[in-house]
Amino acid sequence: MVHASTGANSSPNRPDWLTLVTEQSQLAIALLEPGSLSVQQANRTFTQLTGLEAPQSSDSAQKQSPCDFLADFNETDQEQLYRRHLLRSILRDVYQFEGGDWRFLDEPIVAQLKSPLNAEERYIEFWLRSRDLHVQRIDPSIDELANLDLQHLLQQETLSQQQWEEKIQWSNYRVAGQLLWEGLEVTAQQQIQRLATWLIQQETLLEPDRFATLGEKLRSLFRASSHVLLAMKPDRVQVLLSTSNRSQDTADYTFEALEGSPFLRAAEANRIWNVPDLEQNRLTALEDLLFEGGLRSLLIVPLWRDGTRRNQGMASFLFGFVAVGSDRANAFNRLDAQRARTLIPAFKAAFRQMVREKLTRIHPAVEWRFRQEAERRSLGQPPQPIVFEQVYPMYGISDVRGSTTERNLAIKSDLLAQFDLALDIVKASVGEGSVGFLHQLEIDLQLYGDRLAREIRAEDEISALDYLKKHFEVYFDYFRQCGPQGTAAVDAYQRACTNDHQSVYQARDRYDQALHSINAHLRKTWERAQAKMQQILPHYCDLEIADGIDHVLYVGASIASQFSLFHLHSLRYEQLRGICDCARTCLQVRNELEIPLDVSHLILVQQATVDIFHDEKTDKLFDVRGTRDSRYEIVKKRIDKAKDAKDGARITQPGMLSVVYSTHDEWLEYHQYLRYLVREGWIHSKIESGAIEPLPGVTGLKYARVRVLSDGT
Repeated sequence: MVHASTGANSSPNRPDWLTLVTEQSQLAIALLEPGSLSVQQANRTFTQLTGLEAPQSSDSAQKQSPCDFLADFNETDQEQLYRRHLLRSILRDVYQFEGGDWRFLDEPIVAQLKSPLNAEERYIEFWLRSRDLHVQRIDPSIDELANLDLQHLLQQETLSQQQWEEKIQWSNYRVAGQLLWEGLEVTAQQQIQRLATWLIQQETLLEPDRFATLGEKLRSLFRASSHVLLAMKPDRVQVLLSTSNRSQDTADYTFEALEGSPFLRAAEANRIWNVPDLEQNRLTALEDLLFEGGLRSLLIVPLWRDGTRRNQGMASFLFGFVAVGSDRANAFNRLDAQRARTLIPAFKAAFRQMVREKLTRIHPAVEWRFRQEAERRSLGQPPQPIVFEQVYPMYGISDVRGSTTERNLAIKSDLLAQFDLALDIVKASVGEGSVGFLHQLEIDLQLYGDRLAREIRAEDEISALDYLKKHFEVYFDYFRQCGPQGTAAVDAYQRACTNDHQSVYQARDRYDQALHSINAHLRKTWERAQAKMQQILPHYCDLEIADGIDHVLYVGASIASQFSLFHLHSLRYEQLRGICDCARTCLQVRNELEIPLDVSHLILVQQATVDIFHDEKTDKLFDVRGTRDSRYEIVKKRIDKAKDAKDGARITQPGMLSVVYSTHDEWLEYHQYLRYLVREGWIHSKIESGAIEPLPGVTGLKYARVRVLSDGT
């Protein structure tokens, strides 16, 4: 038999087990006083975690309890926990009952530490041990549980914890002994858990605020200085980078441009990839970008779609990458890799949601098809084109007539006013003995202003102001030295240019406000009409706003399965009513504007269907597919400037609605709609008509034109 060694054989310098626990255990341990739960004694780990010093004596005035060093554990939580432990002691010591399921008292509680030694969030998992508590009843005559079958109640769990506590008269018990408090820091585990929960809840990580929040969480967990996201697109890799010396940077690379990169090596190996020294791994432009941003080491997490095989190709089956970086070489180790591996499911969920979010933030009428495709891709299936076949196009435009001419007049007015102010400065600075250079400068300004008065060129809005900055405003210091009149003239010039445009901008501001008012009224009116049209049948509507508004509708069974000829004709008629309402709105607001701008209105008719598809390489939601449909696109782009083949006049006129068509059948259908509009009081009964001059690649177009009534009578 082997016996434990005695003190005679042990080394006098060897610490006993209590000293080891006190000085070296990773558990934070403290003895708590019953009732107040104040700390009586504590080991070194406890003081290091909490920032509290163990009290020097039992009557120390600086005693603190757990609710004082736990941020989300208040006095009420503390009291409830203590009473649950005390209840078990009462049943054991007073009623000699050891039954019941008290395992929940041994379950740990996780709370956030509030320590003056640590600014970052830290979490601790702790237990309260109460086996050393002993309870005595002060007044034996008071027995609040006398009439209860304790064994039955505890075994059947018919009373809740709250009901038990309400029955106990706590003041009638004397408590002796001590409570043992044990804690273990779980900051990393909590950070991982909370980060995973946060990732799963995000719609996109590419939005600046969410990208920044992700960085804060990753940097704390991995002691990193930067983070990088690589999102795979159909034809490129989108890179988002945040570093300590750059707030945020973005870049795009083709997939081929990253050949040989550590990122692709990580994907090929399908594992967490540690790059200890980035300087030795700068094989592509991406690594150069990261190195220039201050990164010296990387930890890369490749994110494959679930259920895909690596030999199927990366571009189609890889979500992307998440990486953390450090400004120090050799910053990451196996523990960091293990933590990153734990987060892979949450990272995948976030990237999967980004795919869904990108493909579902679109028009409600076609949203269902994009959601189908988003779901397919999130499951790792290869992309399929989003196409709506055989839909009827319906194009309309409300165009501000002469908008270019009006803005050029505003530009001319502002520039001439600014040149006049410049001439005022020169004239105020001319005196006896003035140098010849000043007279020549005056002549140049006068000649430039005369040319602007005769004509305005496309580049003048920029070039004329650039001329003044480089050849005139640089002499302001001199002009101020020429006396009070020169100083006053310079001040007047600068006051006139004190605005966001840093130039005289009065006439253009009036024009901008007038155009903005028209566009706002047009948009509001059209959206009101569009809401009614969607009630008839869901359809796709694309609205663009510039000098007026133009819209294109696509209607068909591939978008809404209940589509019928009645729906088509109803929507065409409602489109005309909406355009007439826009025209009436413009007539009403015209006299309220400082610059009375005129608006003309046009509908383009096409009986033939087209196919539209979503091209992920462009910013447009839909493009028309195939050469068969190119004629319609050509007409759309040029029809608002079309002219009458007989007299050369524009087919669109202020306050009037023009209907452009090709065939006799189209005219018969729309003539019926025009009769209905006359009957409703939208338009005048007189119809003007004619043929349209041939457009490039398009001939045979005709038009009908009617005046829109301002008051519906």
